[in-house]
Amino acid sequence: MRDHALKIFTAAVRAVQPQQLLHRHMQWQNDQLRLGNQVFDTGNFDQVYVIGAGKASAAMAREAELILGSRLTEGIIVTKYDHGVRLKQIECIEAGHPVPDENSVQAGREIIRLLKKAGEKDIVISLLSGGASALLIDCPPGVLLPDLQQVFNGLLQCGATIQEMNTVRKHLSAGIKGGQLVRTAWPATLVSLILSDVVGDPLDIIASGPTVGDSSTFTQVWEILRKYQLTESLPVNIIRWLQLGLNKQIEETPKPGDEVFSKTHNLLIGTNRIALEAAADAARALRYEPVIMTDTLQGEARDKAQELVQTIQTYKGQRPVCLLMGGETTVTIKNKGKGGRNQEFVLAAVAALEKSGMDEIPVILSAGTDGTDGPTDAAGAVADADVLQTAKRLGLHADSYLEQNDSYHFFKKAGGQIITGPTQTNVMDIVVTLLP
Repeated sequence: MRDHALKIFTAAVRAVQPQQLLHRHMQWQNDQLRLGNQVFDTGNFDQVYVIGAGKASAAMAREAELILGSRLTEGIIVTKYDHGVRLKQIECIEAGHPVPDENSVQAGREIIRLLKKAGEKDIVISLLSGGASALLIDCPPGVLLPDLQQVFNGLLQCGATIQEMNTVRKHLSAGIKGGQLVRTAWPATLVSLILSDVVGDPLDIIASGPTVGDSSTFTQVWEILRKYQLTESLPVNIIRWLQLGLNKQIEETPKPGDEVFSKTHNLLIGTNRIALEAAADAARALRYEPVIMTDTLQGEARDKAQELVQTIQTYKGQRPVCLLMGGETTVTIKNKGKGGRNQEFVLAAVAALEKSGMDEIPVILSAGTDGTDGPTDAAGAVADADVLQTAKRLGLHADSYLEQNDSYHFFKKAGGQIITGPTQTNVMDIVVTLLP
């Protein structure tokens, strides 16, 4: 059954690969370029530029090169280290994630430079996916990279939601995030093809919404920072910049309905739901009854894992069954162990199963579709009866490892780690539960 769970997860990831998605939404038809529902006659535009950011952007760029061919003028994308692919025409920069580094700043400079070349009769194709918020940044005037790194780190460790984190990130940018990339590209036509790594697929939050109107404000940013008790430790340069925004001494991010978006088209091409439906098809082929429970999984990983075990204990439906969930949980880090939200989710499920007294132990898998779970080389973990027996034999107590936020080392010893390497896509996480 563990092999079945892995096959189901693999099918989910395969369904949201750029080579599956790009060709549906970017096509040449005679002398017309179709981008989603938008059709452009070659006689009505001059140059075609490609920009991109995110864990899937290199693979997306490779497909864009194949489709556009000699009609592509120039391009620059930025992706996470070890996620790059060989490109012929588009420059690929690798940078830091989840905390930005010097290459993230360089990518911001290079993409802004490219966009300033674009004129009124040019088309800019933007390839966006999860991870772009850290990979593509610009430092506002007076703000240094270490200042941004400190704030990004603080947000990652305090349990802030992705909506909250990206609201802050959008206002620590002066030319990219929160719709500001559109200002930079104006008056060119901009078409953004987007893979969602955010629950509910809100375009203004994915990748910090560089091509979408932003309704959030500097006031909301300060409230978020105060909520998580980060205001007292903010670098002085960050405080100075935010105060300028709060006092309306610098321009807010462009809001929905702003005229600057009149030549911008945003198209969602990859979602967690697409991955879940592919997982359901794979489960059905393996003779499981698939049940998609949710594609909006959120909350503390350990809490949601305990709820899943409770659901398993009371399940009365058809068997064998494959229960599927998608989304993205969070972890409030309290100790210095190693892990990520997926491994913590499965570890919390192990702890609950150990206490449940269940005769039949299910298979529970949770993994990131991007192949990365937190600051580890694992995509996630899978637990079954073998993992529980190995842990018992080795004297590994799930609760103790959970207390230390050390899920990585638990599964390294007990078995069950999922190592995929970079998958070249990113639509959040998939949870697969198999009941015989």
